[in-house]
Amino acid sequence: MDYLIIVISAIFVNNIVLNRFLGICPFIGVSSKVETALGMTGAVAFVMTLATIITYLLQTYILEPFGITFMQTITFILIIASLVQLVEIILKKVSPPMYQALGIFLPLITTNCAILGVAILAVQSDYNLLESVIFGIANAIGFGLALILFAGIREHLDLMDVPKPMQGVPIAFIVAGLLSLAFMGFSGIV
Repeated sequence: MDYLIIVISAIFVNNIVLNRFLGICPFIGVSSKVETALGMTGAVAFVMTLATIITYLLQTYILEPFGITFMQTITFILIIASLVQLVEIILKKVSPPMYQALGIFLPLITTNCAILGVAILAVQSDYNLLESVIFGIANAIGFGLALILFAGIREHLDLMDVPKPMQGVPIAFIVAGLLSLAFMGFSGIV
């Protein structure tokens, strides 16, 4: 039951983008087309899950035993940046078509604060390894859900008669606010 609560909470109630406001830059920047939103979702899901596992292990077996938890943020940033570079190198060698598909999204993930936020939140919540992995995956799903919904709405808005001063970024921010309000309706479920 605890795992189900973690999943529902991370996807709907405490959505990393729409409730915690982490990862707003890629949320606004990559959401103009559903196709790019899907690519970014896949890349974020992969890196967020791996980063959550590695940072949990680093926190549990190195930072806490040696009493250097004050190094958490900088080490997590270094781990995430290294992980993105490693994934990029491996994909380039092993699967060039996948590297081409995700090529532009991998560098963007390095600066995605949602990845760092999930890693830190997993540690602060005192989750064990399995709970941390589920938390990371569920947050990636929540990020993807918000991003794909937002991209679909933005594609639809391109076909609508939006007043000239509201076109582009202004209407995107209004829609993002409305999506955030819609997801706030899930609060109280968990």
